[in-house]
Amino acid sequence: MTAPSLAPALVHRRPAFSLGRWLERPGVFSWLMVLPPVAFLAALVGYPFFYGIWLSLQNRPVAKAGVFVGLENYISAWHDPVFWQVVVNTFIYTIVATILKMVGGLGLALVMNQDFRFKNLTRALLLLPFIVPTVLSTIAWQWILDPAFSVVNWVMVATGLITPPGPSWLGNPHLAMTSLIVVNTWRGLPFYGITLLAGLQTIPPELYEAATIDGASTWQRFRYVTLPLLMPVIFIVTMFSVIFTFADFQLIYVLTHGGPANATNVFATYAFDVAMIGGQLGQGAAIALTM
Repeated sequence: MTAPSLAPALVHRRPAFSLGRWLERPGVFSWLMVLPPVAFLAALVGYPFFYGIWLSLQNRPVAKAGVFVGLENYISAWHDPVFWQVVVNTFIYTIVATILKMVGGLGLALVMNQDFRFKNLTRALLLLPFIVPTVLSTIAWQWILDPAFSVVNWVMVATGLITPPGPSWLGNPHLAMTSLIVVNTWRGLPFYGITLLAGLQTIPPELYEAATIDGASTWQRFRYVTLPLLMPVIFIVTMFSVIFTFADFQLIYVLTHGGPANATNVFATYAFDVAMIGGQLGQGAAIALTM
C-alpha cells in the first residue's frame, strides 16, 4: 500500500504594487482630478477670505501693526448711519436692476428667437455691451450723462421736453441712483438675453404645435409652455445677476464714486473707501464681509 502524496500548499501572494493600477482606481483618479481646482480655490479664494476675517477683528491702520479688537469693527459699523444707508442703496440697486434685466432680457430673448433677416448679426451686436470692458463703457456713459456735454440733455432740450441746461444726472442724489441702475441694466441685458435665448431654443417645437392645436393663444403658450420650461434657466441667470450686481464696484466707482452724499455708495465702494482711502483696513474688511 503506497503512502498518499502530499500536494504543495498554494500560497496566495499579494500582487506587487503598481503605480499605474493604483492611479486607475476610481476613487484615487477622482480625487486626483479634483485636487488641482480645490488647491487653486484654496489658494486664491480661501486664503484671502480667512485673512479678511482675521483682518476684520483687528484695528489695522495702513503700514502699522494690527491690534486685536474682537468684534469692535462690526459694532462700529452697526452704529454707523452711513453703513445703513449703504445697505439700503445696495439692496435697491440690486433688486431694481435685476428685475429690469430679467424682464428686458426675457423680452429680448423672445424677439431674438424669431426668424428675421440679419438675425445672426443682430445677436452678435447684442453682445457688445457685455464684452466691452466695464471701465471703458462706463467712461462713455459718464460723457453721455455729463451735465455740460450730456447727449441725453441735448436731445431733451432740442425736443422741448426740458429747459436748458437740463438735470445733473450724476449730481442729483435721486437721479444718480436711477442713472446707475439704467447703466447696469444696459450692461447686463446681453447676458440675460443670450442665456435665455439658449434656453428657449431647447424647448421642443412640438409642444407649441400641440398647444396651438388645442386652441391655446399666444399668451397661453407663453404662460403654460415657455415660462415653466424656462424657469430653471431664469433661476440660474437671476442668481448670477444678483451676485454680480450686489458686488458691483467698477461701474459705480467710475461714474459717481459713491456720491453725491453717499446716495450711490454700496458695500463694495464703501468698503474700498474705508479701507484704501481712509486707511482703516480692519474696518474695511468688516464692512466687506457683511456682503
